[in-house]
Amino acid sequence: MTQSFQKVHALTGMKDVLPDSSAQWESLEAVVREWLAAYGYRNMRTPVLEHTRLFTRGIGEVTDIVEKEMYSFTDALNNEHLTMRPEFTAGMVRATIEHNILYDRPQRVYAMGPVFRHEKPQRGRYRQFHQIDVEALGFAGPDIDAELIVMLGRLWKRLGLSDIRLELNSLGQADERAAHRQALIQYLEQHKDVLDEEARRRMYTNPLRVLDTKNPAMQDMADQAPRLFDFLGEASLAHFQGVCERLQDAGIEYRLNPRLVRGLDYYNLTVFEWVTDRLGAQGTVCGGGRYDGLIELLGGKPAPAVGFAIGVERLLDLWSQGAEQPAAPECQVYMIHQGGQAQRLASTLAESLRDAGLRVIVHAGSSGFKSQFKRADASGALVAVILGDDELASQAASVKWLRGQAASDQPQQETIPLDRLVTELKLKV
Repeated sequence: MTQSFQKVHALTGMKDVLPDSSAQWESLEAVVREWLAAYGYRNMRTPVLEHTRLFTRGIGEVTDIVEKEMYSFTDALNNEHLTMRPEFTAGMVRATIEHNILYDRPQRVYAMGPVFRHEKPQRGRYRQFHQIDVEALGFAGPDIDAELIVMLGRLWKRLGLSDIRLELNSLGQADERAAHRQALIQYLEQHKDVLDEEARRRMYTNPLRVLDTKNPAMQDMADQAPRLFDFLGEASLAHFQGVCERLQDAGIEYRLNPRLVRGLDYYNLTVFEWVTDRLGAQGTVCGGGRYDGLIELLGGKPAPAVGFAIGVERLLDLWSQGAEQPAAPECQVYMIHQGGQAQRLASTLAESLRDAGLRVIVHAGSSGFKSQFKRADASGALVAVILGDDELASQAASVKWLRGQAASDQPQQETIPLDRLVTELKLKV
Protein backbone atom coordinates (compact mmCIF):
# COMPACT_ATOMS: atom_id res chain seq x y z
CA MET A 1 0.00 0.00 0.00
CA THR A 2 1.44 3.36 -1.04
CA GLN A 3 2.07 5.67 1.89
CA SER A 4 0.15 8.95 1.51
CA PHE A 5 2.25 12.03 0.86
CA GLN A 6 2.15 14.70 3.54
CA LYS A 7 0.96 17.98 2.05
CA VAL A 8 3.70 20.61 1.75
CA HIS A 9 2.99 24.18 2.84
CA ALA A 10 4.97 27.37 2.24
CA LEU A 11 7.56 28.13 4.90
CA THR A 12 6.46 30.40 7.73
CA GLY A 13 7.00 34.02 6.78
CA MET A 14 7.39 33.25 3.07
CA LYS A 15 4.19 33.99 1.16
CA ASP A 16 2.92 33.03 -2.27
CA VAL A 17 1.77 35.88 -4.52
CA LEU A 18 -1.17 34.50 -6.51
CA PRO A 19 -2.32 35.86 -9.91
CA ASP A 20 -5.08 38.11 -8.53
CA SER A 21 -2.62 39.78 -6.14
CA SER A 22 0.25 39.74 -8.61
CA ALA A 23 -1.59 42.20 -10.87
CA GLN A 24 -1.13 44.91 -8.23
CA TRP A 25 2.56 44.02 -7.84
CA GLU A 26 3.05 44.36 -11.59
CA SER A 27 1.21 47.70 -11.62
CA LEU A 28 3.46 49.02 -8.85
CA GLU A 29 6.62 47.72 -10.54
CA ALA A 30 5.63 49.44 -13.80
CA VAL A 31 5.09 52.75 -11.97
CA VAL A 32 8.44 52.36 -10.17
CA ARG A 33 10.41 51.63 -13.35
CA GLU A 34 8.92 54.65 -15.12
CA TRP A 35 9.58 56.84 -12.05
CA LEU A 36 13.21 55.75 -11.76
CA ALA A 37 13.85 56.17 -15.49
CA ALA A 38 12.67 59.78 -15.19
CA TYR A 39 15.64 60.41 -12.86
CA GLY A 40 18.22 58.48 -14.88
CA TYR A 41 18.42 55.32 -12.74
CA ARG A 42 19.35 52.04 -14.42
CA ASN A 43 18.65 48.49 -13.26
CA MET A 44 21.30 46.31 -11.59
CA ARG A 45 20.68 42.65 -10.71
CA THR A 46 22.89 40.92 -8.16
CA PRO A 47 22.81 37.30 -6.89
CA VAL A 48 20.58 36.26 -4.01
CA LEU A 49 23.53 34.37 -2.48
CA GLU A 50 26.71 36.14 -1.40
CA HIS A 51 29.70 35.27 0.76
CA THR A 52 28.77 35.72 4.41
CA ARG A 53 31.81 37.90 5.05
CA LEU A 54 30.36 40.55 2.71
CA PHE A 55 27.57 41.21 5.20
CA THR A 56 29.57 40.77 8.40
CA ARG A 57 32.08 43.28 7.03
CA GLY A 58 29.66 45.69 5.37
CA ILE A 59 26.69 45.63 7.72
CA GLY A 60 28.62 45.13 10.96
CA GLU A 61 29.01 42.08 13.19
CA VAL A 62 27.12 43.57 16.14
CA THR A 63 23.99 44.55 14.25
CA ASP A 64 20.72 42.68 14.70
CA ILE A 65 20.79 41.58 11.06
CA VAL A 66 24.15 39.81 11.36
CA GLU A 67 23.68 38.56 14.92
CA LYS A 68 20.15 37.15 14.66
CA GLU A 69 18.46 37.53 11.30
CA MET A 70 20.66 36.21 8.47
CA TYR A 71 19.98 32.97 6.64
CA SER A 72 23.53 31.59 6.50
CA PHE A 73 24.90 28.14 5.79
CA THR A 74 28.04 26.31 4.74
CA ASP A 75 28.07 25.03 1.17
CA ALA A 76 29.09 21.38 1.63
CA LEU A 77 30.48 21.15 -1.91
CA ASN A 78 33.29 23.67 -1.41
CA ASN A 79 33.06 24.58 2.30
CA GLU A 80 32.14 28.21 1.57
CA HIS A 81 30.14 30.25 4.08
CA LEU A 82 27.18 31.72 2.20
CA THR A 83 24.24 33.98 3.10
CA MET A 84 20.95 34.78 1.41
CA ARG A 85 21.04 38.55 1.04
CA PRO A 86 19.39 40.38 3.98
CA GLU A 87 19.56 43.71 2.09
CA PHE A 88 20.74 44.99 -1.31
CA THR A 89 23.32 47.68 -0.64
CA ALA A 90 26.32 45.52 0.29
CA GLY A 91 25.84 43.30 -2.77
CA MET A 92 25.42 46.26 -5.12
CA VAL A 93 28.58 47.85 -3.75
CA ARG A 94 30.39 44.52 -4.13
CA ALA A 95 29.33 44.39 -7.80
CA THR A 96 30.36 48.04 -8.28
CA ILE A 97 33.86 47.28 -7.00
CA GLU A 98 34.21 43.94 -8.79
CA HIS A 99 33.25 45.37 -12.19
CA ASN A 100 34.83 48.81 -11.63
CA ILE A 101 31.73 50.63 -12.85
CA LEU A 102 32.77 53.91 -11.22
CA TYR A 103 35.96 54.14 -13.31
CA ASP A 104 34.66 56.89 -15.64
CA ARG A 105 31.64 58.44 -13.90
CA PRO A 106 29.25 58.17 -10.95
CA GLN A 107 26.35 55.76 -11.33
CA ARG A 108 22.62 55.87 -10.56
CA VAL A 109 21.37 52.30 -10.14
CA TYR A 110 18.44 50.40 -8.66
CA ALA A 111 17.35 46.85 -7.91
CA MET A 112 14.08 45.13 -7.07
CA GLY A 113 13.60 41.68 -5.61
CA PRO A 114 13.47 39.41 -2.57
CA VAL A 115 15.61 39.71 0.56
CA PHE A 116 15.69 37.34 3.52
CA ARG A 117 15.73 37.79 7.29
CA HIS A 118 15.04 35.21 9.96
CA GLU A 119 12.73 37.25 12.18
CA LYS A 120 9.31 36.81 13.73
CA PRO A 121 6.66 37.11 11.00
CA GLN A 122 3.96 39.73 11.59
CA ARG A 123 2.12 42.35 9.60
CA GLY A 124 4.72 44.21 7.56
CA ARG A 125 7.50 41.74 8.44
CA TYR A 126 8.26 38.54 6.54
CA ARG A 127 11.18 36.14 6.32
CA GLN A 128 11.20 36.56 2.57
CA PHE A 129 10.16 40.07 1.64
CA HIS A 130 10.83 42.42 -1.25
CA GLN A 131 12.60 45.73 -1.59
CA ILE A 132 13.04 48.49 -4.12
CA ASP A 133 16.64 49.59 -3.61
CA VAL A 134 18.02 52.80 -5.13
CA GLU A 135 21.69 53.81 -4.95
CA ALA A 136 23.52 56.93 -6.15
CA LEU A 137 27.19 55.89 -6.25
CA GLY A 138 30.03 58.42 -6.50
CA PHE A 139 28.01 61.55 -5.61
CA ALA A 140 29.20 63.61 -2.62
CA GLY A 141 27.03 66.71 -2.24
CA PRO A 142 23.82 67.44 -0.37
CA ASP A 143 22.07 67.99 -3.71
CA ILE A 144 21.91 64.25 -4.43
CA ASP A 145 20.68 63.48 -0.88
CA ALA A 146 17.85 65.95 -1.42
CA GLU A 147 17.13 64.66 -4.92
CA LEU A 148 16.54 61.15 -3.58
CA ILE A 149 14.08 62.48 -1.00
CA VAL A 150 12.31 64.67 -3.57
CA MET A 151 12.11 61.62 -5.85
CA LEU A 152 10.28 59.73 -3.14
CA GLY A 153 7.87 62.61 -2.65
CA ARG A 154 7.02 62.35 -6.35
CA LEU A 155 6.42 58.58 -6.05
CA TRP A 156 4.02 59.03 -3.13
CA LYS A 157 2.06 61.58 -5.18
CA ARG A 158 2.02 59.26 -8.18
CA LEU A 159 0.55 56.51 -5.99
CA GLY A 160 -1.93 58.85 -4.31
CA LEU A 161 -0.38 58.45 -0.84
CA SER A 162 -0.90 61.43 1.45
CA ASP A 163 -0.62 60.02 4.97
CA ILE A 164 3.14 59.56 4.84
CA ARG A 165 5.70 61.90 6.41
CA LEU A 166 9.43 62.50 6.29
CA GLU A 167 11.78 62.28 9.29
CA LEU A 168 15.34 63.53 8.91
CA ASN A 169 18.61 63.48 10.86
CA SER A 170 22.36 63.63 10.40
CA LEU A 171 24.79 61.05 11.78
CA GLY A 172 27.79 63.27 11.08
CA GLN A 173 31.23 61.79 10.42
CA ALA A 174 33.16 59.02 12.17
CA ASP A 175 35.08 61.27 14.57
CA GLU A 176 31.91 63.14 15.56
CA ARG A 177 30.08 59.86 16.16
CA ALA A 178 33.03 58.61 18.24
CA ALA A 179 32.85 61.64 20.53
CA HIS A 180 29.09 61.30 20.85
CA ARG A 181 29.40 57.55 21.42
CA GLN A 182 31.71 58.09 24.39
CA ALA A 183 29.32 60.66 25.91
CA LEU A 184 26.33 58.41 25.25
CA ILE A 185 27.92 55.37 26.90
CA GLN A 186 28.72 57.44 29.98
CA TYR A 187 25.11 58.64 30.05
CA LEU A 188 23.71 55.10 29.67
CA GLU A 189 25.97 53.83 32.47
CA GLN A 190 24.36 56.39 34.75
CA HIS A 191 20.89 55.05 33.83
CA LYS A 192 21.49 51.30 33.91
CA ASP A 193 18.52 50.83 36.20
CA VAL A 194 16.20 52.01 33.41
CA LEU A 195 17.71 49.92 30.61
CA ASP A 196 16.07 46.68 29.56
CA GLU A 197 18.07 43.55 28.74
CA GLU A 198 18.37 44.41 25.03
CA ALA A 199 19.61 47.93 25.79
CA ARG A 200 22.22 46.64 28.25
CA ARG A 201 23.48 44.26 25.57
CA ARG A 202 23.76 47.07 23.04
CA MET A 203 25.15 49.70 25.41
CA TYR A 204 28.81 49.12 24.49
CA THR A 205 28.49 47.54 21.06
CA ASN A 206 25.89 49.76 19.37
CA PRO A 207 24.74 52.45 21.83
CA LEU A 208 22.99 54.56 19.16
CA ARG A 209 20.46 51.76 18.74
CA VAL A 210 19.52 52.06 22.42
CA LEU A 211 17.97 55.44 21.59
CA ASP A 212 15.76 53.78 18.97
CA THR A 213 13.93 51.82 21.68
CA LYS A 214 10.18 51.18 21.60
CA ASN A 215 10.13 50.39 25.34
CA PRO A 216 7.81 52.97 27.03
CA ALA A 217 9.79 52.77 30.25
CA MET A 218 12.92 54.01 28.46
CA GLN A 219 11.42 56.91 26.50
CA ASP A 220 12.20 59.71 28.98
CA MET A 221 15.76 58.46 29.37
CA ALA A 222 16.23 58.33 25.59
CA ASP A 223 14.74 61.81 25.14
CA GLN A 224 17.26 63.29 27.61
CA ALA A 225 20.30 61.46 26.16
CA PRO A 226 23.15 63.41 24.51
CA ARG A 227 22.15 64.20 20.93
CA LEU A 228 24.52 63.33 18.10
CA PHE A 229 23.39 66.49 16.34
CA ASP A 230 25.06 68.57 19.08
CA PHE A 231 28.43 66.96 18.25
CA LEU A 232 28.43 67.82 14.54
CA GLY A 233 31.17 70.03 13.12
CA GLU A 234 30.85 72.83 10.58
CA ALA A 235 31.15 70.62 7.48
CA SER A 236 28.50 68.16 8.65
CA LEU A 237 26.13 70.96 9.64
CA ALA A 238 26.66 72.67 6.28
CA HIS A 239 25.87 69.43 4.43
CA PHE A 240 22.69 68.97 6.44
CA GLN A 241 21.66 72.57 5.90
CA GLY A 242 22.19 72.09 2.16
CA VAL A 243 19.81 69.13 2.20
CA CYS A 244 17.17 71.04 4.17
CA GLU A 245 17.34 74.09 1.89
CA ARG A 246 16.75 71.96 -1.18
CA LEU A 247 13.83 70.18 0.47
CA GLN A 248 12.31 73.56 1.28
CA ASP A 249 12.81 74.63 -2.36
CA ALA A 250 10.84 71.54 -3.43
CA GLY A 251 8.08 72.08 -0.88
CA ILE A 252 8.92 68.87 1.00
CA GLU A 253 7.93 69.05 4.66
CA TYR A 254 10.06 67.18 7.20
CA ARG A 255 10.54 66.66 10.93
CA LEU A 256 13.98 66.69 12.50
CA ASN A 257 14.24 63.49 14.52
CA PRO A 258 17.50 63.39 16.53
CA ARG A 259 16.73 59.81 17.59
CA LEU A 260 16.63 58.56 14.01
CA VAL A 261 19.63 56.25 13.68
CA ARG A 262 20.64 53.26 11.60
CA GLY A 263 21.26 49.68 12.67
CA LEU A 264 23.93 49.37 9.96
CA ASP A 265 27.48 50.55 10.58
CA TYR A 266 28.17 52.13 7.20
CA TYR A 267 25.87 55.20 7.37
CA ASN A 268 27.12 58.80 7.82
CA LEU A 269 25.68 62.31 7.42
CA THR A 270 22.11 62.33 6.09
CA VAL A 271 19.66 59.65 7.24
CA PHE A 272 15.93 59.71 6.58
CA GLU A 273 12.74 57.69 6.86
CA TRP A 274 9.28 58.02 5.36
CA VAL A 275 6.76 56.77 7.93
CA THR A 276 3.01 56.33 8.29
CA ASP A 277 0.56 55.61 11.11
CA ARG A 278 -1.61 53.40 8.88
CA LEU A 279 0.46 50.21 9.12
CA GLY A 280 0.51 49.63 12.87
CA ALA A 281 3.88 49.02 14.50
CA GLN A 282 5.68 48.58 11.16
CA GLY A 283 5.19 52.15 10.02
CA THR A 284 8.46 52.73 8.15
CA VAL A 285 7.81 52.50 4.42
CA CYS A 286 11.21 53.70 3.23
CA GLY A 287 14.57 54.28 4.89
CA GLY A 288 17.85 55.56 3.55
CA GLY A 289 20.88 57.74 3.93
CA ARG A 290 24.48 58.37 3.05
CA TYR A 291 27.22 55.74 3.43
CA ASP A 292 30.45 57.31 2.18
CA GLY A 293 32.77 54.77 3.81
CA LEU A 294 31.26 51.50 2.58
CA ILE A 295 32.94 51.25 -0.83
CA GLU A 296 36.40 51.61 0.73
CA LEU A 297 35.43 49.28 3.59
CA LEU A 298 34.64 46.55 1.05
CA GLY A 299 37.95 46.94 -0.80
CA GLY A 300 37.20 49.60 -3.41
CA LYS A 301 38.70 53.02 -4.04
CA PRO A 302 37.12 55.58 -1.67
CA ALA A 303 33.92 56.98 -3.15
CA PRO A 304 30.82 58.61 -1.66
CA ALA A 305 27.39 57.01 -1.92
CA VAL A 306 23.79 57.49 -0.81
CA GLY A 307 20.63 55.44 -1.27
CA PHE A 308 17.39 54.11 0.13
CA ALA A 309 15.23 51.00 0.28
CA ILE A 310 11.44 50.71 0.09
CA GLY A 311 9.61 47.74 1.59
CA VAL A 312 7.36 46.54 -1.23
CA GLU A 313 4.88 44.63 0.94
CA ARG A 314 4.41 47.64 3.21
CA LEU A 315 4.02 49.99 0.24
CA LEU A 316 1.44 47.69 -1.35
CA ASP A 317 -0.41 47.46 1.97
CA LEU A 318 -0.49 51.24 2.21
CA TRP A 319 -1.45 51.68 -1.46
CA SER A 320 -4.29 49.18 -1.18
CA GLN A 321 -5.84 51.23 1.66
CA GLY A 322 -6.42 54.10 -0.77
CA ALA A 323 -8.41 54.01 -3.99
CA GLU A 324 -9.13 50.51 -5.21
CA GLN A 325 -6.56 49.39 -7.73
CA PRO A 326 -8.14 47.95 -10.88
CA ALA A 327 -7.04 44.41 -11.55
CA ALA A 328 -5.43 43.95 -14.93
CA PRO A 329 -7.63 41.67 -17.09
CA GLU A 330 -6.21 38.34 -18.17
CA CYS A 331 -7.05 39.27 -21.73
CA GLN A 332 -8.90 41.72 -23.97
CA VAL A 333 -10.41 39.24 -26.41
CA TYR A 334 -11.81 35.80 -25.57
CA MET A 335 -12.29 33.42 -28.53
CA ILE A 336 -15.40 31.20 -28.23
CA HIS A 337 -15.83 28.37 -30.75
CA GLN A 338 -17.96 25.32 -31.57
CA GLY A 339 -16.55 22.47 -33.64
CA GLY A 340 -13.04 21.43 -34.69
CA GLN A 341 -12.83 23.67 -37.75
CA ALA A 342 -14.01 26.70 -35.78
CA GLN A 343 -11.44 25.97 -33.06
CA ARG A 344 -8.62 25.90 -35.63
CA LEU A 345 -9.84 29.17 -37.14
CA ALA A 346 -10.05 30.72 -33.66
CA SER A 347 -6.41 29.85 -33.03
CA THR A 348 -5.33 31.36 -36.35
CA LEU A 349 -7.31 34.56 -35.82
CA ALA A 350 -5.96 34.84 -32.28
CA GLU A 351 -2.40 34.93 -33.60
CA SER A 352 -3.34 37.76 -35.97
CA LEU A 353 -4.97 39.67 -33.11
CA ARG A 354 -1.84 39.20 -31.00
CA ASP A 355 0.25 40.50 -33.90
CA ALA A 356 -1.91 43.63 -33.65
CA GLY A 357 -1.00 44.02 -29.98
CA LEU A 358 -4.11 42.56 -28.34
CA ARG A 359 -4.17 40.09 -25.43
CA VAL A 360 -6.19 37.04 -26.48
CA ILE A 361 -7.31 33.79 -24.89
CA VAL A 362 -8.64 30.96 -27.03
CA HIS A 363 -11.01 28.70 -25.08
CA ALA A 364 -9.22 25.43 -24.48
CA GLY A 365 -10.98 22.17 -25.32
CA SER A 366 -14.61 21.81 -26.34
CA SER A 367 -17.64 22.81 -24.25
CA GLY A 368 -21.00 24.47 -24.71
CA PHE A 369 -21.47 28.15 -25.50
CA LYS A 370 -22.93 28.85 -22.03
CA SER A 371 -19.87 27.44 -20.29
CA GLN A 372 -17.52 29.31 -22.61
CA PHE A 373 -19.31 32.62 -22.01
CA LYS A 374 -18.88 32.12 -18.25
CA ARG A 375 -15.15 31.64 -18.78
CA ALA A 376 -15.01 34.70 -21.05
CA ASP A 377 -16.70 36.86 -18.43
CA ALA A 378 -14.50 35.53 -15.61
CA SER A 379 -11.37 36.33 -17.64
CA GLY A 380 -12.18 40.04 -17.58
CA ALA A 381 -12.14 40.20 -21.38
CA LEU A 382 -13.66 43.26 -23.01
CA VAL A 383 -15.07 41.34 -25.94
CA ALA A 384 -15.99 37.77 -26.91
CA VAL A 385 -15.50 36.62 -30.49
CA ILE A 386 -17.85 33.73 -31.37
CA LEU A 387 -17.16 31.24 -34.14
CA GLY A 388 -19.60 28.43 -34.99
CA ASP A 389 -21.17 26.83 -38.04
CA ASP A 390 -23.17 29.96 -38.97
CA GLU A 391 -20.09 32.17 -38.70
CA LEU A 392 -17.99 29.80 -40.81
CA ALA A 393 -20.71 29.71 -43.49
CA SER A 394 -21.00 33.52 -43.63
CA GLN A 395 -17.27 34.20 -43.14
CA ALA A 396 -18.13 36.66 -40.38
CA ALA A 397 -17.57 36.47 -36.62
CA SER A 398 -20.18 37.30 -34.02
CA VAL A 399 -18.71 39.82 -31.57
CA LYS A 400 -20.22 40.43 -28.13
CA TRP A 401 -19.04 43.37 -26.04
CA LEU A 402 -18.78 42.31 -22.41
CA ARG A 403 -17.59 45.43 -20.57
CA GLY A 404 -15.74 48.70 -20.85
CA GLN A 405 -16.45 51.81 -22.89
CA ALA A 406 -16.88 49.83 -26.08
CA ALA A 407 -19.78 47.90 -24.53
CA SER A 408 -21.78 51.13 -24.24
CA ASP A 409 -20.66 52.53 -27.61
CA GLN A 410 -21.36 49.39 -29.65
CA PRO A 411 -24.43 47.22 -30.04
CA GLN A 412 -24.40 44.43 -27.47
CA GLN A 413 -23.60 42.02 -30.27
CA GLU A 414 -22.56 42.67 -33.86
CA THR A 415 -21.24 40.79 -36.86
CA ILE A 416 -17.84 41.59 -38.34
CA PRO A 417 -16.47 40.00 -41.56
CA LEU A 418 -13.45 37.82 -40.82
CA ASP A 419 -11.21 39.82 -43.17
CA ARG A 420 -11.95 43.01 -41.17
CA LEU A 421 -11.99 41.48 -37.68
CA VAL A 422 -8.40 42.32 -36.72
CA THR A 423 -8.60 45.90 -38.03
CA GLU A 424 -11.90 46.72 -36.31
CA LEU A 425 -11.03 45.12 -32.96
CA LYS A 426 -7.69 46.91 -32.90
CA LEU A 427 -9.56 50.22 -33.26
CA LYS A 428 -12.34 49.47 -30.80
CA VAL A 429 -10.76 47.41 -28.00
